[in-house]
Amino acid sequence: MEFFEVLKARHSIRSYLRKPVEEEKLLKIMEATKSAPSAGNLQAYEVMVVLDQRKRIEIARLALNQWFLAEAPVVFVFFANPERSAWKYGKRGAELYCLQDATIACAYAQLSAVALGLGTCWVGAFDEEGIRVCLNVPEGWRPIALLSVGYPAENPLPTPRRELKDIFTLL
Repeated sequence: MEFFEVLKARHSIRSYLRKPVEEEKLLKIMEATKSAPSAGNLQAYEVMVVLDQRKRIEIARLALNQWFLAEAPVVFVFFANPERSAWKYGKRGAELYCLQDATIACAYAQLSAVALGLGTCWVGAFDEEGIRVCLNVPEGWRPIALLSVGYPAENPLPTPRRELKDIFTLL
């Protein structure tokens, strides 16, 4: 799919077919994710790919009962890893750059999944500590985003967007 078609095709999908995502597609998404730019190329993020149904159910519960996360065959969980950034950039790296790295990586995963004919939904509403405990992650990792991935069982209408003039200021 051509890049600008991918952007138009991307919608938040909250209903998935009961069909697993092929390993080949997961690997392509992971390759695209690791190609994302990051501050100082430190790649101060970690990603868990959750295939286990019980874990996805727990994640859905921790994400304010957003049950489509359990319905999706895959949930990517993006973590900021402040330690990877702090050694070079100090407080700003630990508090900001690693968060930016994780969000950019998630955006790359999301767009690559859409390019592969998959649906996604980016979720930011969840119990951070609950996610950390559920996935048994190292101290310091901060969950930043959940990304459900699977074959869409819906085709939502495009949502309205702000006008360019309301967003951009030309100087």
